[in-house]
Amino acid sequence: MYKQRSIAERDGSDVRAFVLAGGEGTRLQRLTHKIDGDGRPKQFSKIFGGKSLLTHTRDRLRPIFSDDQVAFVVIRSHERFYSNELADVDASRIVAQPSNRGTGVAIIAALLQLLKSEPGAIVGFFPSDHYFADDAAFAATVRSAIEASREHPDSIVLLGAKPQWPEVEYGWIEPGASLMTGSGKPLFNINRFWEKPPLAEALQLMKTGGLWNTFVTIGYGIAFLKLLTDTAPSAVSEISKALMQRDPDAAYRDMEAIDFSKHVLSQNHRHLLVIQDEVSGWADLGNPDRVIETLVENKIEPEWLREMRVVDVAPVHDLSRATALHTRGRADALINVRKGPS
Repeated sequence: MYKQRSIAERDGSDVRAFVLAGGEGTRLQRLTHKIDGDGRPKQFSKIFGGKSLLTHTRDRLRPIFSDDQVAFVVIRSHERFYSNELADVDASRIVAQPSNRGTGVAIIAALLQLLKSEPGAIVGFFPSDHYFADDAAFAATVRSAIEASREHPDSIVLLGAKPQWPEVEYGWIEPGASLMTGSGKPLFNINRFWEKPPLAEALQLMKTGGLWNTFVTIGYGIAFLKLLTDTAPSAVSEISKALMQRDPDAAYRDMEAIDFSKHVLSQNHRHLLVIQDEVSGWADLGNPDRVIETLVENKIEPEWLREMRVVDVAPVHDLSRATALHTRGRADALINVRKGPS
């Protein structure tokens, strides 16, 4: 049988992937404590499948990138959680930040280090704490996004998931004019970003072709650098200086957090494109309710979930569940309830 080769094997190894694994995951800490026995950030939690979300992310990327094409952005205080998981990763592919200053700063730090040695690289940034029901569909969309980046070298391509309901806790992308692409995947300009819109607006976006922002972003490194220099020039300058002086702690100490979606992408979308991901089944595991809803929806039942009373958690299939989706807090009760006598 024909085996799909990785991007690196097919086209000269000019593509790199960074896995963003420096978040604190505070909203999920009660649940991860129940699962893992400590308050570890969710990307290091074995929520399902006997593997951490970080390991699931690594597995998902392997059909697309060879292992030496993938690097990881972490923070030092999490070393006790990632040291074993990344034991097989060369130190040169681990960007250990002094502290968490948001996804924007993490991307700047990774990008500046990459461009010193590989100024012509295409780079993709991938969250480490998301869920995809269909890894093969995800891989196909990422490959199409890489090819779209080659066709549009001045642009950054985002993966936009086709919405299944009018979610008010996700970021949304409002697509603009469609573009021709060799991959056959729908590719669009971007008219606007909507960060956690109210329900009425989410319903309208869903009706008019709006897409969920998965935060997966792909493009030439120099295109990312231009966007960041335009939107966060002081952060780029400070981190660049700190890296040259080999003293990142000083830059991070006084730096304000930068949310890449809110403070960068939303501020300048002139050179941004979105490719539609229709069938990968993406979900952002941002709170305990969504974790349980996603697992139930995909018929995944880890031991910790079997032990809970899941009477009030039902699959989400249609818009009739929209109101229930936004009545958060059911998982808080479930976390503390187990079958049988206490």
